[in-house]
Amino acid sequence: MPDPGNRHFCPVIRRTEAVRTVEQYDCGARLDELNAEFGSHVLMRSVVWLTIKESLSSFRIEHEQDQRDRVRRFAAVMEARVGAYADPLKADALEELQREIVGDRTTILRFGLRESPVFVGARSEWRDVVHYIAPPARELAGMIEGLSTFLHRTERLSALVRAGTVAFGFVFIHPLADGNGRIHRFLINDILRRDGAVPPPFVLPVSPAIVSKPQHIAAYDHVLEAFSRPFMARYAGKYAFSGDAISYSDGIRSNLVFTDEADALHTWRYPDLTAQVEYVGRLVNLTITEEMRNEAAYLRNWHRARLAVKNALDGPDEHIDRIIRALRENQGRVSNKLAKEFPILQQEQVASDVIAAVRAAFPEERDGGSGQGDMLGR
Repeated sequence: MPDPGNRHFCPVIRRTEAVRTVEQYDCGARLDELNAEFGSHVLMRSVVWLTIKESLSSFRIEHEQDQRDRVRRFAAVMEARVGAYADPLKADALEELQREIVGDRTTILRFGLRESPVFVGARSEWRDVVHYIAPPARELAGMIEGLSTFLHRTERLSALVRAGTVAFGFVFIHPLADGNGRIHRFLINDILRRDGAVPPPFVLPVSPAIVSKPQHIAAYDHVLEAFSRPFMARYAGKYAFSGDAISYSDGIRSNLVFTDEADALHTWRYPDLTAQVEYVGRLVNLTITEEMRNEAAYLRNWHRARLAVKNALDGPDEHIDRIIRALRENQGRVSNKLAKEFPILQQEQVASDVIAAVRAAFPEERDGGSGQGDMLGR
């Protein structure tokens, strides 16, 4: 086959044993296993919450989980835009995605490809921390076109390999003034959807899988650093922050000066993304077999708890759910507040039957709540 990209951007993926495993991974078969275990009704009920959870966790990765409006906005984008574009890397698609994700209340003056230099890191009056310097603005159009070319030339190849390559290729190009990380994770689901690997309306909650444990956060950081760390080691001392910042047309002010851009072009244009593809294979497997399975089990157990509680007392689902949630948050005990809200729970036998029903419905959590009690307003 011809080169998978163009002269501006052509990723390299070595066919390691791990990459071959990624190529053979069948997302559909894993989802079928979940369906066989929990039933389509439970899986379909989980879809909406998994989309919200993906959005919330995506912001946790960027330490912005308290931005409720932005979380809802990204969830809406995931629901409406995954797999919807003919090419998500075209200029109008990227601009629309960025506008919908970032929103109108922004310091950015122009959506779309940035006009300013960008680095990943932080600045303070004590020290500057630079983890990665992205390609200059003048190279972005050609690089995104190369990534789009890769998407078209690899059409019948492994969806997971394509998703890993495009998502991490995008984040290392870092073509936008804001929203790069969220679109990077959006692209994983987008390509899996467009390739038919994950059917609608499912959204794989890859971000929750990333932040679910400290070691998973570390693994995500490590795969980013697999490219950025050697890059920065090579160009240490080749960048500086000058005294006067320049205002760029996208609304960004920057005084970053990188003196070795010409030498760095080869690395930017021909990145080895083998480690990133291997990682996406592991991430998607973790997402389906743990994150989605745990959510399906949780919803199944909740349904069981609701039915069992209704054997002990009558009430609308809203009240039953309130009782279940309160018991799980209070280590299986009826609080004074709950007893006042629902006086029937002041009857010792009724309270005992309800507590027993909730405990039996969540067999893995006999000793108290799961920490998910705040999630049930779904």
